[in-house]
Amino acid sequence: MTRPLAYITGASSGIGQALAQRFHRGGYRLALVARRAAEIEAWAQAQGWTAEDCTVYAADVRDVHAITAAGRACIDAQGLPDVVIANAGISVGMDTAVFDDLDVMRAIFETNNLGMAATFHPFIDGLRTRRSGRLVGIASVAAIRGLPGHGAYCGSKAAVVSYCESLRGEMRPYGVSVVTLLPGYIDTPLTRENRYPMPFLMSADAFADRAFAAIEAGVSYRVIPWQMGIVVKLLRLLPNALFDRVFAGRERKKRTGE
Repeated sequence: MTRPLAYITGASSGIGQALAQRFHRGGYRLALVARRAAEIEAWAQAQGWTAEDCTVYAADVRDVHAITAAGRACIDAQGLPDVVIANAGISVGMDTAVFDDLDVMRAIFETNNLGMAATFHPFIDGLRTRRSGRLVGIASVAAIRGLPGHGAYCGSKAAVVSYCESLRGEMRPYGVSVVTLLPGYIDTPLTRENRYPMPFLMSADAFADRAFAAIEAGVSYRVIPWQMGIVVKLLRLLPNALFDRVFAGRERKKRTGE
C-alpha cells in the first residue's frame, strides 16, 4: 500500500497493456479494467505479478453503472489511485448515409467520451479532498482535423481534448493535474487494420515510455511522437480547400463488417 497506484482502463491489449507494464516497472501497483477480465488476469499472471502488484476489474466503459462500480471497488480494495488513465476506446469507420452506422457513432461516443467521464467520476471527490493525483485522457492526433470516413472517431477524440481541457480548469484549484495525450500511429491491433500510410508509426512500448514520462511530469498536453505534433500543427494551418484536396481519394477507415 506504500507504492503508488495506477488505474488503467482498456488494459487488455495495445496501449493499455503497454502502459500497465510501464507503470509496473515504474514502481506502481496496478488496477486494470477491461471487459475481458479473464484474459487480462491470465496475462498479468504470465508477467509474474502477484495480487499485491495487480488487481483486475471487469467492466465495459459504455456501461456507466459497471465502470463507476469498478472505480468504487478499486478505492475499497486498493485505495485512491495516484494516476487514473482513461484509455479504453474504439475506432471504426462510418458513413452517415448508412443508417446502421448511426449506431456505430453512438457506440464510439459512448465509449470514447461518456466512458471517459464515467471512468474519472468515482475518483473526483477523493482526489479533490486529497489535493493530489493525475487524471489522464487518451485522445488522438485524429482530434486535430476531421478525416473522410472517420467522422465519429475524429469527432470523439476532438471532444476528448475539449473535455479534458475543461476538466483541467475544474481540477487545478485542488492540485489535481489533468493530462491529455494524443498518440499518433501506434502499432496495435486497431491500427493494423488501417488501409492507408501511417507515418512515424511507433511501438506500443515506445509510446508507453514517453507517455509515462509525460504523466509523471504532469504536462497538460502532449502529442506522441513529437514528429506527429509538427505534422498536425501544419495540417491545422492548411486552408480548408487545400486540406480537402490533399485528402481527396484517401483510403477510409474500415467500417464494421468490412
